[in-house]
Amino acid sequence: MEFTGKIIAILQPKGGVSKSTGNEWKAQEYVIENHDQYPRKMCFEVFGADKIAQFNIQMGEELTVSFDIDARQWQDRWFNSIRAWKVERVAAPGVMGAAPASMESAVPPVSVPPVDFAATDEKDDLPF
Repeated sequence: MEFTGKIIAILQPKGGVSKSTGNEWKAQEYVIENHDQYPRKMCFEVFGADKIAQFNIQMGEELTVSFDIDARQWQDRWFNSIRAWKVERVAAPGVMGAAPASMESAVPPVSVPPVDFAATDEKDDLPF
């Protein structure tokens, strides 16, 4: 699955030592918000010091995060885990490519006059 948006929070890193193998582990959580009409937020985790360094996620970046969802049970409660496995930077709008060398064939922008909604005599039956 994928989620595209802007990083709005970087949470405190977590770390420890695995009980089963004795190896150290590190995880970092981030909060990303999309740009829909009603924005949604998602908290996701990057596991492993190598992945955290590789992704190098910074505050305010526009990213597409590919992730897996898993659930686990602990003391009769279920918890979801959203773990990122790929992170891609999103190009800023208008940066996709350079302007054409010749603008002779370009179509000029069309100017549309604004609509005056208050000028109509029709009664509006909306409650707001």
